[in-house]
Amino acid sequence: MPTPNEAEKQHTGPEEADRPPSMSSHDVAPRAAPSRNPCCLCWCCCCSCSWNQERRRTWQASRESKLQPLSSCAACAPPSPEEVQSWAQSFDKLMHSPAGRSVFRAFLRTEYSEENMLFWLACEELKTEANQHVVDEKARLIYEDYVSILSPKEVSLDSRVREGINRKMQEPSAHTFDDAQLQIYTLMHRDSYPRFLSSPTYRALLLPQPPQSSEA
Repeated sequence: MPTPNEAEKQHTGPEEADRPPSMSSHDVAPRAAPSRNPCCLCWCCCCSCSWNQERRRTWQASRESKLQPLSSCAACAPPSPEEVQSWAQSFDKLMHSPAGRSVFRAFLRTEYSEENMLFWLACEELKTEANQHVVDEKARLIYEDYVSILSPKEVSLDSRVREGINRKMQEPSAHTFDDAQLQIYTLMHRDSYPRFLSSPTYRALLLPQPPQSSEA
């Protein structure tokens, strides 16, 4: 005669027999290992993953030296009256003059739009690079400094240009920011340049300079 325990086992249906044993509160099913965050493979600075933070810390130490604008040694000497007058002839002449760029940049600083000139200069510097490794690094620095929506120096670009930059940043080149540079150049030409020509900064340069006294 079967015992009570054996009888209970005999009455267990096939569904119950095939049912996996229930887990206790201590038998927690192991979670699947999370896949690698795709953010860690991106180049932009909009994420906070550890890889991106480490990359930014590494670049931060050399940021200033790597994004120095074009040489402006010629701007150290006062421009001639003829050169100053030529700046009013066209915006191109102003931007092709090292002294003109220096004076115009100082004016933009008073209007809180100096980042436009800094971005344009950084793009000009990028175009002179032939080493692809340097191009990659500088392109990403330019993006982080002037294109990223998180940057305090973000320049004003329309959505079409931004989307184009995002595509090109997958494989940066010396001309990744050409469209953006042209848009900022046009913005400075149409918006800031007319105010610069009528500003006290420019008008003071047009005044005759007193002759320098020569020592006997």
